[in-house]
Amino acid sequence: MSARVLVVDDILPNVKLLEAKLSCEYYEVITATSGIEALEKVENENPDIVLLDIMMPGMDGFEVCERIKANPEKSHIPVVMVTALTDIQDKVRGLEAGADDFLSKPINDIALMARVRSLARLKMAMDEWKLRENSANQFGVVSEQSNLMKEPIEGARILLIEDKDFERDKISNALSTDLNIVIDVDNGLKAMELVASQEFDIIVVSLNLKNEDGLRLCSHLRSNERTRSLPIVMIAGEEDMPRVAHGLEIGAHDYILRPLEKNELRARVRTQVRRKRFQDRLRSTYEISLSMALTDSLTGLYNRRYLEVHLEKLIENNAKSNKALGVIMMDIDNFKAVNDTHGHNVGDEILKTFADRIKDNLRSFDLVARLGGEEFVAILPDVSPERAYLVAERLRKSIADTPIACKVEGGALQITTSVGGAIINNGGHSIPTILERADKCLYEAKHAGRNCTVFENKGKLNPDDYIEEKRNFYDVPDATD
Repeated sequence: MSARVLVVDDILPNVKLLEAKLSCEYYEVITATSGIEALEKVENENPDIVLLDIMMPGMDGFEVCERIKANPEKSHIPVVMVTALTDIQDKVRGLEAGADDFLSKPINDIALMARVRSLARLKMAMDEWKLRENSANQFGVVSEQSNLMKEPIEGARILLIEDKDFERDKISNALSTDLNIVIDVDNGLKAMELVASQEFDIIVVSLNLKNEDGLRLCSHLRSNERTRSLPIVMIAGEEDMPRVAHGLEIGAHDYILRPLEKNELRARVRTQVRRKRFQDRLRSTYEISLSMALTDSLTGLYNRRYLEVHLEKLIENNAKSNKALGVIMMDIDNFKAVNDTHGHNVGDEILKTFADRIKDNLRSFDLVARLGGEEFVAILPDVSPERAYLVAERLRKSIADTPIACKVEGGALQITTSVGGAIINNGGHSIPTILERADKCLYEAKHAGRNCTVFENKGKLNPDDYIEEKRNFYDVPDATD
């Protein structure tokens, strides 16, 4: 996953070193050598992550972080402070200012890359929720933008998994402040039983459990439907950094190294509680306030009204980020004949199953809408042409390869769809023009025999070029991504 990283340091060799390391991993790197310049870059160049030195003349890293987090439009951008300071009070001060992590100089490359990848995934998911909040603002559903730093940190329900009695008591006592409720267990089985029946705000897991693999337990928690979106904080030793990096890769949110310092532990947990509640608030705004007005009652997909407002935001974002946008238009083949032959109740069954299959084959932050009748559209942010071709073919095959169950003789109907697509680069495009470009390709697919995919400037796709084995072109992350 690519991301734009802002590196801030007043010492040029430090900047060049980080720039070289990140560029080798194919990240886009922008730089700043002062706090003022950093704030300008945050405002104008929309980084996905900020790597921020603390000790700078004039405006230090603490103040820069506080200013970023005070801006409602930018407060969700992850900030990692990079410092030679070892005083725990400085680390806690940074976390309380809104920093997501600290990296100590000289920088551990494993920790750096694992943290950047983890925060890039978090930022991408948060961007989508922020865009949806902006859409809600335009419709007048909410009156102001939410700010991550204003979220409460008190009263969290914390699940602690630690099998060493002394450590468990120490951690429980440290986290019982802020009116938190800490429930501790000494093994993963008890933890999984608890999460099946109780709600938690955060899970703290020791990677050094005596009789089981704490990292595998993190994997189980991340794949469990009830806990996949919960923040996970790992506790480990310095020698466990490769395992910590793996934990961040599989979806854990943060870590703290032994020997534990209670103020740092509290600060890290508060950061995760605050971020979870921020995302919960954004999700609630979207799910409750917009659902009735902006979704299609039959399929549960977005309707045209929401599509046009949200697509406008995506186009604006596209212009700022210089990332491509994929537009895929789909139409059920011979749908009128289905209604005429079997009735509208069967037609409705077809439409609902069609919508479900499309949703199941897209990322959580892709947008899919029903334009009306049997016509649907999917919008893919940040996508390459090859990945868009693969996704379009996957969507087509998801309909054509399996008959749709419905109340007809035989119990199912064979349905196909024609697909048209376009890749939108940069900004300056109107919504009607964008949809018209994809619709023109859909028209060509209909006239090419139906049950096929046609892309602008590409023509009719050869299905053999996009078989399932090539799925790695386009990963479909789970809800935590």
